[in-house]
Amino acid sequence: MTEPTAREKAADLTQEQVAEYLRANPAFFVEQDELLHELTLPHDSGRAISLVERQVHLFREERDLLRHELVELVSIARYNDRLFEKSKRLLLQVIESGSLNDMAAAVDDSIRGDFGLDVASLILFTDQPLTGGPEGALQVVTRDEARAYLGNLLDAERAVCGHFRETERAFLFPDREDPVASVALVPLRHKELIGVFAVGSCEPDYFDHGMGTLFLTYISETLSRLLPPLLLRRSPSEPLVDALAEPR
Repeated sequence: MTEPTAREKAADLTQEQVAEYLRANPAFFVEQDELLHELTLPHDSGRAISLVERQVHLFREERDLLRHELVELVSIARYNDRLFEKSKRLLLQVIESGSLNDMAAAVDDSIRGDFGLDVASLILFTDQPLTGGPEGALQVVTRDEARAYLGNLLDAERAVCGHFRETERAFLFPDREDPVASVALVPLRHKELIGVFAVGSCEPDYFDHGMGTLFLTYISETLSRLLPPLLLRRSPSEPLVDALAEPR
């Protein structure tokens, strides 16, 4: 085949055909070392580089990307491990609490200390008056009162995150001097709605609609199973061991 004829046939080939041929024959350049060095590609620096150099450059970019992804995965794994340890410590403290008020205090201390948030609130629903009164992070209200302030938020099956209305924040975190800017609210359910668990931050963007709330759900599901028998006691300060005891 003469050189003009070869050029004419090459001109008839499309880029797609050439690319498809090379994909089907990945070893094409194994026997074409001189061709590898003749082919040139533009580089970011403005100079032309060989195909081999371009391949090396791409491999390095892929390596750096994979290394970055690996670092991110390791970082996420470490974060989740720390989160699990904090959640475990909190739940052990809750189980070992001496009373319902102590339980709420343990939740509040852990949320503000271990988790670094600004405020926590444990609100339980009951229509029966209780001897004594709740303290600290614990509130006891009727379902109707909670519905009047929180409305459809009580219908959620999972954690609800966002800024919330001022009236909702004031109900969840009363007597706050520093305003709460963002909130995560988790309904406490065990056969029925027994209360809500809420945490707040003074940072407006700390809780948003798309954030993960796995640890809050984990804590709330445990609280939902521990609290029902405790709502039968007469006082929020009654020792849990007495409240959980079998009736005689």
